[in-house]
Amino acid sequence: MTAILGLNFHHDTSAALIVDGRLYAAEEERWSGIKHHRRHHWKSVLTAPSQALAWCLEAAGIGPHDIDAVWVPSMRSTPAAGIWLSTELEELAAELPEPLGSRLHLMSHHTAHVMSGYLLSGLEHAAGLVIDAGGSTLGADFGPGRERITGYELTPNRVDRVYQATPTVLPGPRRVHHSLGHFYRNFATRVIPPVDEAEGSLMALAALGDPSRYRDDVQQLLHLEIDGTVRIEPPLGSADTTTPISIGDRTWTAGSAADASFGERADLAAAVQEAFSNAVIHVARHLRRITEATSLVFSGGCALNSHLNGRLAEEADFDTLFIAPAPHDAGTALGAALYGWHHQLRQPRLPTPVDAAWGPHPGPIPSSAVPPGYRLITGMEGRLIPAVTELLADHHVVGWVQGGMEFGPRALGHRSILAHPGRAQTRDRLNAIKQRAAYRPFASAVLAEYARDWLVSQGDPFMNRVARVRNCRASQIGAIVHHDGTTRLQTVSEEHTGLRPLLEEFHQRTGLPMLLNTSFNTKSAPILMGAEQAVRAAADLGLDAVAINDSLLVSDKLPTR
Repeated sequence: MTAILGLNFHHDTSAALIVDGRLYAAEEERWSGIKHHRRHHWKSVLTAPSQALAWCLEAAGIGPHDIDAVWVPSMRSTPAAGIWLSTELEELAAELPEPLGSRLHLMSHHTAHVMSGYLLSGLEHAAGLVIDAGGSTLGADFGPGRERITGYELTPNRVDRVYQATPTVLPGPRRVHHSLGHFYRNFATRVIPPVDEAEGSLMALAALGDPSRYRDDVQQLLHLEIDGTVRIEPPLGSADTTTPISIGDRTWTAGSAADASFGERADLAAAVQEAFSNAVIHVARHLRRITEATSLVFSGGCALNSHLNGRLAEEADFDTLFIAPAPHDAGTALGAALYGWHHQLRQPRLPTPVDAAWGPHPGPIPSSAVPPGYRLITGMEGRLIPAVTELLADHHVVGWVQGGMEFGPRALGHRSILAHPGRAQTRDRLNAIKQRAAYRPFASAVLAEYARDWLVSQGDPFMNRVARVRNCRASQIGAIVHHDGTTRLQTVSEEHTGLRPLLEEFHQRTGLPMLLNTSFNTKSAPILMGAEQAVRAAADLGLDAVAINDSLLVSDKLPTR
């Protein structure tokens, strides 16, 4: 038996285990109920993904002694080269049961990010790009600072770092950081009121704005140089949440976001999204020149920006764009495990996945869990999909909990809320149900072979990019078409285990090869994991029905069929 373990101790704490070529992966937030499983300061609270790790070992039927090696991305920011590595190693090892602690290896945060994409992509020669708020300490090779923007040249046997953004060192101890992740977040916290998710809401709001109003003001904060370098005016490239930003005739702060008009906020969001995307495309084109690769692998927190990814696919001069299935920090556990599997243990790369159902199954519904106002129909088996299809065709909103839980931030048809895509009113109802801003769009899941009939541009099996909807089709799917004519798209192939049969039945029943697909969670909570959680959430959200395994929980407000 061959087994490798990858762990992420940072936010989005997670575990990934590969045993004889089979992958198990899960995020700690699904057990803790704390979204992103955020910790306090690194030095004061250090948490291993203990419950996710325990599940991976149990699911694989192995114990800690069966693990050949453990790989962890480093996130210490202490600048003293050499000493900090051993200190971090000791602290992390102390959080793990033996012999896992003695088999622990550290790797770069950004390398773990890029491996989470490249080693699943099936590509041979590729450029790799990782952009986030910040990663591992750079150390002696690149000077003081942390990973912010990193470029790679990738082949099956080599991982070459060919581009590295570095801080500008000023006289004295001061450094100017150039993090595009911080740049985007800094504007998001000043444009989006605190009640809404900042980065996702900024991206959505941008589609409703006119970038020309603030384009010059925002663009002068980003300097794109001929060697691919991106320089950001201080303090916008660092983790600064307090400094006011003067744009136009207004001073923008986190506390005054709600004071600006909707139009002002939308226009600034549009200018920021445009400038941010231009900067990423600028770096990607530089990597195309220096690596001569025709494929790009993109990862890191900024790779969650699906509108950027839609542009990147069209404008960065690569023939192929592969976005890591879980590009956020949870994916570094996956990348660490894949690195150890392939580069340390010399095992063949895993097949390119079309799904990310690498987590636990939902389990049974406790008989005591049925909430007031709902009735439970069990043992439906072959009747379940036709019954759910009928509910969806009648424009009811249905929870869908089937098979292994998805790894990553997107619901891919295993822990989803589904709806008919045809009515814009459905989008409004769902935004009210999930307590989101009314302008936020919803994603779609489409049978892969019909995607080009409905969309001009390419989708993604992990719902990581937007695609433009054909003008002649947009009126038929108003619930999933955003203001700019795009939809965030999940393409569902024949091998998908959670959603494919339902999509096929819905297509046969309605002529539409797609459904609205959004995550099954309550506000500010992670995507749910098990059957009992799903039952409670269905009642809290007021869903019309929820399908769990071969059972259907139905609201008493719906007539008995």
